[in-house]
Amino acid sequence: MATAVTTVDATTLGECWLRTSAAILEHGFVATYDRLAIKELAHMALSVASPDSKDELIARLGDPAWSQWMHDNFFSPENVPELGNARSYAARLFDYEGSGRDQLAWVVERLRADPASRSATITTFEPLHDTTYIPCVSMLDFWAPAGSLELVVYAHSLDFGKKAYGNLVELARLQQLVAGELGLPVGRLTVLCKSAHLYEPEWALMAGLVAQGAWLQPGAGTA
Repeated sequence: MATAVTTVDATTLGECWLRTSAAILEHGFVATYDRLAIKELAHMALSVASPDSKDELIARLGDPAWSQWMHDNFFSPENVPELGNARSYAARLFDYEGSGRDQLAWVVERLRADPASRSATITTFEPLHDTTYIPCVSMLDFWAPAGSLELVVYAHSLDFGKKAYGNLVELARLQQLVAGELGLPVGRLTVLCKSAHLYEPEWALMAGLVAQGAWLQPGAGTA
């Protein structure tokens, strides 16, 4: 497996989703994850210049049921049955370890007190409770180095056939919430992903979406 970092520079979330999927299909290695076949690219750095939670391409091409599932994961405190009743991202972000600690509110206060902070960093990982399920998105790092609110994210793995476009949308939504509280414009979203992959049942579907080519815009970034 190649160890070099693969970069994807995109203008929108939808473009990032499909450019990353194209890179996985073209350059990915066949592997297994949870005993299921995947095509995988390791060590990816994804950059979206204008993230928008109302991304038109994802709204048009994504699965509404999966999009709603991911939205509930990020904004509903109930446990997630599909993940072994693990705590949702919402519970981890807005009620960390059941302590009542709202991590997004903490980020806002930290950046409000020190707009130049480089450590407005939060986690979804709850090490005292996470023994079987480890959240795919585990670190969110907010900063405003040039007057706009940027978000840098670390994910151990992202499924670009079903869930990753929902992750991108909800991360952008969190970014917009923090930016709004601070009165700042939304800046770049960067995602550092150890394993970007497609499960075998989605290979043909994603190849078809990528082949449509309508997402390629003149001057857009390339993988």
